[in-house]
Amino acid sequence: MQAIIYCRVSTNKETQETSLKRQEEELLNLAKQYQFEVLTVIKEQASGYDLERDGILELLDFLKEKQAQAVLIQDETRLGRGNAKIALLHCILKENAKLYSISNNGELQLSESDAMVMKIVGMVEEYQRKLHNIKIKRGMKRAVKQGYKPEKNLKNQGDHSGREKIEVPLEEIVRLRKNELTFSEIAATLRGFGYNISKATVHRRYQEYVDSQKQ
Repeated sequence: MQAIIYCRVSTNKETQETSLKRQEEELLNLAKQYQFEVLTVIKEQASGYDLERDGILELLDFLKEKQAQAVLIQDETRLGRGNAKIALLHCILKENAKLYSISNNGELQLSESDAMVMKIVGMVEEYQRKLHNIKIKRGMKRAVKQGYKPEKNLKNQGDHSGREKIEVPLEEIVRLRKNELTFSEIAATLRGFGYNISKATVHRRYQEYVDSQKQ
């Protein structure tokens, strides 16, 4: 199994630098114990409450690209503190990576309270996904009811239908807006039909159209 070693201390004091070296040595021994292939050792000096850390972002990139399957840490507080710790635990476990720690001498065991919070976070994320899909479905139904015909109005059909549609159909934005759909509903509707477009882009393009009509 390929693994990443992550070491962190909170300050730049000389004693903390010694702690970084000790963490690295102990985690290399842990990796050897479990016969992990260590891809890289990430060491940084930063607050655990801060998510904007180069090292932690590098770690998440490795996991997202499926280059590593395990993360080795001294203990869970090395990942972060407070809400930052929960957020990072969620991100790492979401990538199906395993966490190993010195404190557990093996796979990390979450405390009962952390496990409960993680479960709640997962449930919230799942319901957010469901609500997002419901919103798209609602917007599509409302648009069709108002006369929107995707087979007639959307481009890039036929041989290229599997490609991402990056063109913005201004005429449809204007028409759906006249049918009293909100910018959010218009964006959700167009995304449902394959357009990679945000609410902000819809609003901006519509405002550009309105401004052009005043000239």
